[in-house]
Amino acid sequence: MTKTEQPKRSIAEWTTFSIASFILAIIVILVGYTWLNEKNQPPILSVTKKQTIREINGQFYVPFEVINSGGDTAESVQIMAELMIDGKVTETGEQQIDFLSSGESEEGAFIFSHNPRQGQLNLRVGSYKLP
Repeated sequence: MTKTEQPKRSIAEWTTFSIASFILAIIVILVGYTWLNEKNQPPILSVTKKQTIREINGQFYVPFEVINSGGDTAESVQIMAELMIDGKVTETGEQQIDFLSSGESEEGAFIFSHNPRQGQLNLRVGSYKLP
């Protein structure tokens, strides 16, 4: 049996192989780093009033922002608002955010018929579910 010799690799082939190997090594290192440093924290949700209250046609718009600063994604995030005037709950509102991944934020607004500046407005996250 005669053994056929493999042709030697050219400099261009070695350069291409080296660059591809380097890129692959960087991707593997970054994925490993992300995997090791991710703490698998549950969603950490917070809601805040975003801007000043605006009044249009006798309705009061209260913008808000909800932020997920945790590690996992939250689905069906329920935002609740409660307006208390003179110690009584005058109006309530509810918003539903479908999907909020880690580090993501969403904005919305509650609409009230009473002026929220005349009472105490409480915004809070009511619930969420894991995907």
